[in-house]
Amino acid sequence: MEFLQLIESMEAEKASVTKLFGGEGIGVRRSPRRSDPRYLGTLLEATRLVQAVFSGRKPTYLLKEALGTADFPNLFGDIIDRQLLGIYSEYLPVYQSYARVATVSDFRTVKRFAMDGSEAVLGAVGQGEEYPESKLTDTVYSYLVGKYGRKTAINWEAMIDDDLDGLKDLPRRYGRAARRSEQKFVTQLYCDANGPIATFYTVGNKNKVNATNAGGNFTAINPPLSVAGLQEALAVFANQLDLDGEPIVIDAVVLVVPPGLEITAQNILKATELWITGDGAGGTANTQVHTANWMRDRVTLAVDPYIPVVASTANGNTSWFLFASVSTGLRPALEIGFLRGHEKPELFMKDSNAIRVGGGAADPMDGDFDLDSIVYKIRHVFGGARMDPKVTVASNGSGA
Repeated sequence: MEFLQLIESMEAEKASVTKLFGGEGIGVRRSPRRSDPRYLGTLLEATRLVQAVFSGRKPTYLLKEALGTADFPNLFGDIIDRQLLGIYSEYLPVYQSYARVATVSDFRTVKRFAMDGSEAVLGAVGQGEEYPESKLTDTVYSYLVGKYGRKTAINWEAMIDDDLDGLKDLPRRYGRAARRSEQKFVTQLYCDANGPIATFYTVGNKNKVNATNAGGNFTAINPPLSVAGLQEALAVFANQLDLDGEPIVIDAVVLVVPPGLEITAQNILKATELWITGDGAGGTANTQVHTANWMRDRVTLAVDPYIPVVASTANGNTSWFLFASVSTGLRPALEIGFLRGHEKPELFMKDSNAIRVGGGAADPMDGDFDLDSIVYKIRHVFGGARMDPKVTVASNGSGA
């Protein structure tokens, strides 16, 4: 557990929330005892104990004995909460390169307004003539955030007998589940069972890779991923116009592919040179062009493992997409939003509903009254929507 190495070198009296948890531990940040030196010192000791037991340097019975104390469940909760966020943060989802990430204030409908107009080339104004007037039009995109999560009950006997492996592994499982949930959610914004979503990638939106090149070099509809297919997709991008009829300049794009196309994509983007039949701009088919690979400087790759999961019935391994990079500052094709103050997954522990004979609440690590179960819950809040279709193009790769 590498995140604990820094803690090992600290002295208890020098420990702070920031030093211990880098500002990420939700349980610690919200604890009313966050500034209590005694609590922080005890937390440091508990963290050292957990690390020593999990790494095998100390026997498990020491941790089992500690689980019986009144204060340790809260301390241990802070520790596994930090583990959860550390594991959640160690993996960067691929969607962040092509979908805008935002925060929202509450659970009510979020509205995003996009303004168009007044960006056309200026017209000449003669002497004594009135300036022509232009109008602005707005487009509204909306979505809601919602709760996602699950709970896991760990049997008291299993916790004692299984050397605490259940609790040790729980933050890792929850952290992966949270990241996977985000990625699959974003994938479903642009991909469905048939590949590219038909209501988003349309002839009217001019974002389907299916137009025949003027010179007849690219005649395949929904071409498979290749140098020629990628050229055609970039040509479709280049032909996009805004509502004023002006070109939309997209100088950095992200190629999103399923795992089955990663090698093909890597071969295209990492090649030092390209040999192309035809010049890519309407030249004769028997013309060969030898050029440096200019694509590698303009196109970055993102491999989305959920494309074949979402599009499992058709085209899951052949569909590919281009998005304007979020770094371009253009209006996004997709947005995922997180509830403000709850941007990261949160871990909760159920308090025990048992009462000891003789008075006093039972230790939460003793479990509930009926089953002796120790229950943890993860909660994650997010939502999102499709936005501007003009900054993405797609092909299902079927060639038809």
